[in-house]
Amino acid sequence: MFSSLVPPRQVKIGDAASFVGITPRAIRHYHEIGLLPEPERGSDDRRRYGYEEMIRLLWIRKMADAGIALDDIREAFADPAPAGADGDLGVAGILERLERTLVAQEAELQRQRTAVQRMRTRGSRIGLLTDAVASRLESLPEGSLRQADLDNLLVIERMLGPLVAAVNATRYIALATHPGLREDSDRVDAAEEALDDTITVDDPRVAQVAAERHAFELALNSVIEDSGLAQGDEALLDSWEALHPATVDVLQDEAGQDPGRGQKSMTAVEAIQKMPYDWSPARLRCIELVEEMAAHESTTH
Repeated sequence: MFSSLVPPRQVKIGDAASFVGITPRAIRHYHEIGLLPEPERGSDDRRRYGYEEMIRLLWIRKMADAGIALDDIREAFADPAPAGADGDLGVAGILERLERTLVAQEAELQRQRTAVQRMRTRGSRIGLLTDAVASRLESLPEGSLRQADLDNLLVIERMLGPLVAAVNATRYIALATHPGLREDSDRVDAAEEALDDTITVDDPRVAQVAAERHAFELALNSVIEDSGLAQGDEALLDSWEALHPATVDVLQDEAGQDPGRGQKSMTAVEAIQKMPYDWSPARLRCIELVEEMAAHESTTH
């Protein structure tokens, strides 16, 4: 046999990595995590890899390319069960877990593609909101929605879930299509923002602004009723209940949920406690007064 065709009995780490199609650094990492036992070293104190090590490296490469985590590969090789030609190297359970992971990843990729397509179609950040919310806004005239409107809907979606955000979108539809109402909203918003830390909670301006907010909300609700938007809300609730029969009555459980993405869910209370708003005591008192007025209004009508 020609000497050039005689295979070596052992090879150095560089040749091993080159043959397997990985890097020497990867092989060193396999040693560090216990995936590949340390081989014997030559007289020059360098690692030498023989047939058994190379076979193991080749299988590691194949399994890693299939998406199996290194920890799972190590577990498979540690399995004492013998593996014949039709054996599974102890990876049956690992492959089952991997398949579940890949299904979840495919769902996540599809979700991302859908979001990108929505954003391209709708041409703004509206496309990043959930379909339930975005579909209610996409027919509005260009420029009629403000960034602050989308910001608020984004927060509501995160705090209380897509259904509550979709219903709340009615408010911004009314503001976007009624310029006079938008002006009134801006005026009340500015008055509330003026209730800073220099204003005490018992300052007469707090009650005055609360009365203005209450009157504005009544006017807004009247516009929503007269324009037929309220019927749209009812239709939305009916369609949502048909698609999500278990969620309409438990809206507090919608907050922070992101199905299939491995993120921890939050209750509405937890979500509200985690979202900062730089509101002064005077402004918080104003909100309380508005709630009291609304409660009184509901009991007298």
